[in-house]
Amino acid sequence: MTQSTATAAPLKAKRSNPRQMGTAIGYAVLAATLVALVLFLVLPVSTILYKAFRAQGHFSLDYFRLLFANDLQTTAIYNSLLIGVAATLLCTVLSLPLAVINARYEFPGKKLLTGLLLTPMVMPPFVGAIGFQRFFARRGSVNLLLLKLGLIDSPIEWLEGGRVFWAVVALEVLHLYPIVYLNLTAALANIDPSLEEMATTLGVPRWRQFKDIVWPLARSGYFAGAIIVFIWALTDLGTPLLVGFQETMPVRIFNMITDVNENPVGYALVCLVILITFAVYLLAKTSTRGKSYDMMSRGHVSSAVKKISAVSAAPFYLLLVATIAAALLPHISVLITSLSSKWFMTVLPEQYTLDYYKQILHTDLPLIGIKNSLLFSGSSMLIDLLLGAMIAYVVVRKLIPFAGLLDALTMVPLALPGIVLAFGYVTTYTNTILDPFTNPTALLIIAYAVRRLPYMVRSAAAGLAQTSIALEEAAATFGASRFYTLRTITVPLVSANLIAGCLLCFAYAMLDVSDSLILAMKDRYYPLTKAIYALFLEQGSGEFVASALGVVGMALLTVCILGASLMLGKKMGELFRSG
Repeated sequence: MTQSTATAAPLKAKRSNPRQMGTAIGYAVLAATLVALVLFLVLPVSTILYKAFRAQGHFSLDYFRLLFANDLQTTAIYNSLLIGVAATLLCTVLSLPLAVINARYEFPGKKLLTGLLLTPMVMPPFVGAIGFQRFFARRGSVNLLLLKLGLIDSPIEWLEGGRVFWAVVALEVLHLYPIVYLNLTAALANIDPSLEEMATTLGVPRWRQFKDIVWPLARSGYFAGAIIVFIWALTDLGTPLLVGFQETMPVRIFNMITDVNENPVGYALVCLVILITFAVYLLAKTSTRGKSYDMMSRGHVSSAVKKISAVSAAPFYLLLVATIAAALLPHISVLITSLSSKWFMTVLPEQYTLDYYKQILHTDLPLIGIKNSLLFSGSSMLIDLLLGAMIAYVVVRKLIPFAGLLDALTMVPLALPGIVLAFGYVTTYTNTILDPFTNPTALLIIAYAVRRLPYMVRSAAAGLAQTSIALEEAAATFGASRFYTLRTITVPLVSANLIAGCLLCFAYAMLDVSDSLILAMKDRYYPLTKAIYALFLEQGSGEFVASALGVVGMALLTVCILGASLMLGKKMGELFRSG
């Protein structure tokens, strides 16, 4: 045996060992992910379905019959569906021209204005609803301004009767339109401009080009955003709750939590939400199945974007500024409310103060909310970091044959409404060691972690995809272990993506609504959003302290999202895609 042959065997052994270690890591991560999803995703949903279809020890549809026999429940179902449809349609109408402007035109100030269009993504409607009530109350700023201008003779009841429904829809649209806008912009930018140029040369009218060329190619991108908007608006709990619109499915479910065992119709209502969600995703998939349209090339910025002057772009400026102003109005009103001192029968406060911010530091409930949210959100962020980074590593490096399945499994929480998961936790883990009625800390941390895990996986995967595997292979060739390579090479190279993922997970957990409102039963366990809700219901200065606490939450969320955006760049939009 020659010397080269003798040394080849150890080298081969050294190279095969990291491969075996990688496979072991992959299967360990897959097993851990499956266990977590079974315990805290599959089991809660299965429990709801089981109890919804079982009465007196056997299969039954009695709860559904009772559900649809109750006028209050059927009205709530109808209203929620209508909110979802209305919000989706209005988001489409608003986002389509904005997407066309962004994808097809270049003009002075475009980057600033299109960037401001995304600000509603960091401004939760739950907080904006507080200021919305103050501005649109019977003696609120809007009515007083209209009376002062002589446009109306008596105050309009904006938040009474049918108008309160449209108030909820308006808040949902102003918060969710960026999701459709981002997806449409990306879809339009990817269309090869030569297709439309050829159609124009052949004399095809613009409306026909849109119908036969633009829409078929942009349809999949549109549906990706529209699905999220519909499900989000359908299952949003915080906005209708604070606006005072009780006739929605999420609010009905929230009111049934404490007596779910005595009133099992709640199981049927939550089951209906699950079925509607599944049906919408299935409908979106089947509507595009068999209608795939491919292009030989993608869109090119130089030929697709038309440069125009500021004068020619005047209509664009008007639309962009009006949209931004409307989107920011609820949150500006929260800020003004938090600073107001003397505000009665005037359009704006006569005096301003920082006293309500001082009360946050000297009142028990706000401090409890901030402390608990920091604990719950920080803990869930660490879970997401450890599990999400490992999942992304296994998926991107394809350490096991089922890497694609693992990736798909981790995206499931994006399709599951938070109110369903929270209700499932209550029904599944009551009278166990995780009983939320006793101490919801563990379940809140788990709920936050499960629902934000996809953000961490996507963020880490984006960094790993840009990191050459050759560096890890070189380290393995020189005898470095898999863990040493991860610690000294891979993690430092994707650290910006990991930090961005942590910021996203932490920020969205801090201002989570559904899980926080449902699972936190006792005030000493209230997170930030539950504390805001409780303060809002208090008489006296409660509304103003809630507004100040809401501003603090918005500021924190804004800083985290902007930080994540700077680190992720254009990859930021990928985190908010449904498929």
